[in-house]
Amino acid sequence: MMKRALWEGLLAGTAGVLVMTLGEKAEQRLTGRPDSHVPARTLERLTGAPERPGRQPRPVNLAMHVGQGALLGVLRSVMAHAGLRGPWSSAQFAVVRLTNDQILENATGVGAPPQTWPRSELVVDLLHKAVYAFATGAVADALAARQGPGPGQRHAALRPGGRPDVGPPPRGRSHALCDDEGHTR
Repeated sequence: MMKRALWEGLLAGTAGVLVMTLGEKAEQRLTGRPDSHVPARTLERLTGAPERPGRQPRPVNLAMHVGQGALLGVLRSVMAHAGLRGPWSSAQFAVVRLTNDQILENATGVGAPPQTWPRSELVVDLLHKAVYAFATGAVADALAARQGPGPGQRHAALRPGGRPDVGPPPRGRSHALCDDEGHTR
């Protein structure tokens, strides 16, 4: 599963970055907001590369923007393969995406905590990261679904309806081998 999740995740994450970037460019045309070079500055500091204030490091910006999104897509793919699929899981993943950005940007001193940002910038960032998370999730879920339900989905199918009295299926057994109480047949 992990090898499949890796490649599918890189694909899903890259697709999510593409959708997010298209949305960002459309938003920038409407609002006049300039490009952010925070991703480039963050990557420069993480790698120890020289910073050149006043220069627009577009290739470095693109490398961080796409690379970070593609790599995080692997996590969303692992979620999908485990059975964590759909909008709820994509919403959970949006929090991970935002957290990842903030850890890297704040640890390097490039960014400041979101609660200190102007509200308009915060809303725009949250919106774009949500677009990334849901687009990445849609692709990861579709790719993982080709393998059938994940372990979590098989467990949930034992007794639908969010019931508290359902234990996990026996190790190594399909849910089809269990009765309504989760006991082996």
